Amino acid sequence: MPTKPEVERLLRKASLRVTRPRVAVLTAVHEHAHADTDSIIRIVRDDLGEVSKQAVYDVLRALKTAGLVRHIEPAGSVARYEARVGDNHHHVVCRTCGAIADVDCAVGDTPCLTASHAHGFDIDEAEVVYWGQCPACASRNAKEIPRQEKDRRV
Repeated sequence: MPTKPEVERLLRKASLRVTRPRVAVLTAVHEHAHADTDSIIRIVRDDLGEVSKQAVYDVLRALKTAGLVRHIEPAGSVARYEARVGDNHHHVVCRTCGAIADVDCAVGDTPCLTASHAHGFDIDEAEVVYWGQCPACASRNAKEIPRQEKDRRV
């Protein structure tokens, strides 16, 4: 996690003024990968006190435009933010609890950027989302299945 001076340096390098809300939001995104906007608002308010929702939305938009955060929105999910930018990584999402984790792009010559038909587009990014169950939910479900089978036998 970057320190406060490092966060300030990132903002300056992106030609953004260093403000308390920008530092707090960027820090929150770094510390809480894939957090949704409401979570970021709560984290920022815990840090700074009263900050309007609109201020956080404005900061997130500025950080996204500056390339300091990435916005993802898996199907059926609210917008989420992460500080991992500048690479072509993907995500795996738990169908049960909604947990999200990063997945590096497949090794080799960026196979995910080689579309079967590009339709003339110059493709520079692919958004791949893998769906399944996280280890905690899979373990919980494995324990529930025998109980359900037992209930049916009675």
